[in-house]
Order: sequence, then C-alpha cells, then structure tokens
Amino acid sequence: MSWKTAYRSFYYANAEAPDDIMLDPQTTALLVIDIQNTYLDPKDTPEETARWQPFYDRMRKTVIPNTARLIEECRKRKVEVIFARIACLKPDGRDRSLSQKKPGFNYLLLPKDLPEGQVVPELEPRPDEIVITKTTDSALTGTNLRLILHNMGIKDVICCGIFTDQCVSSTVRSLADESFGVVVVDDCGAAATDELHRRELEIINMIYCHVVQLDEVLTFFK
Repeated sequence: MSWKTAYRSFYYANAEAPDDIMLDPQTTALLVIDIQNTYLDPKDTPEETARWQPFYDRMRKTVIPNTARLIEECRKRKVEVIFARIACLKPDGRDRSLSQKKPGFNYLLLPKDLPEGQVVPELEPRPDEIVITKTTDSALTGTNLRLILHNMGIKDVICCGIFTDQCVSSTVRSLADESFGVVVVDDCGAAATDELHRRELEIINMIYCHVVQLDEVLTFFK
C-alpha cells in the first residue's frame, strides 16, 4: 500500500488519492524532533524499563538508523537539516511551559547543557545546522522556528522524531496552520507504543500532513 492510500482515518476513508508530492531541495527542510539521550535511558525500575522495551527496540533498530539515513540523504541534496530538542534555559526550569511542569510522564527538567538533553550521538548535528531549543510540545510555539523557516524561504517541511502523538503531532499541526506543506516519515518516528504511533498518524494524515515511508520520501525530490 502506498502513501496515497495508507493511514486513512474515518474522515478520509473515501477521499480521492492526493496529488504526487514534488519537493524542491532549496525550499524544503528536514525537522528532526526530540530524538534525545534522555528518552533512551532506562527507567527508574526494571519493571518500567521492561514495559518500555518495545519502544527502545524500535528506536535502536528502526528510528535512529532510518533517521540517520534520512539526514544524510537530505544533506546530499542540500536540504536544510534542523533539529528541535526539549531543554530549558533556567537550571530550575522556571521557563518551561505548563505541560512540562505537570507531574507524570511529561514532567521534564532538562537544563540546556545537560548530556541527557542532547541529540543522540548517532544523529549529531553539524556545526552549521540549526538546533531549536524548546520548552513546548510544538517546535513552532514559543520558538523562532517559524521566522527561521520563512527567512530561509522554506515552503515544505519533512518531519520525523518522537513522540508521534505528542511533540511530533503538535509541531505538524502548527506547521499546517502556518501553511507549510508537511510530510511525516512513519519509519523515522515512534510513540510509546506502536498502537499510539499508528493511531496518531491516521489522525493527522491527509489534513495536517502526508504520512509516508522513508523510501517514498526520497522519490519526492525534483
């Protein structure tokens, strides 16, 4: 099944197939979202680590290798590669948004210089690549990413990263609201479970973005 017919929600089950996607490297950016060391660390207990093991497996075996390939393919094509990461500017996290101060999974205190908050070594940004620091789920809300994209003449954004149902989805929706064309790469992303990942892709597909596979997106460039 190709990207034109996959991941259809109820709303788009009977919709016509979308037009072919053509990406111009000069007006396209790749946005790698929140693939940071902290999310690969073991949990507080062996039981919780075991519960998350399928996520760790997908990250190590699929998401990180595929994202590394996508980054290199974009660099070869002179596509702008941008990274977004969660990190706060104040050591006590006072500058974080409310969603990152609430107790539970979303509670994150990651001062900007801590190793846990850095992009994983396999995907290390080059010195000339932009890294957006955010204290929000959306990489556009509360950052200057919107201005950066406009200043560089970007019209289309390829998104990948984690978590599909949280920061990726929030970013994709924000980009769509700003009238950017958005492509989300299924096999370069993950949620906590495969079920959450797939369900969120169905929700955002066709209206906020087009969901594709890595091998497919590489055929979109002019």
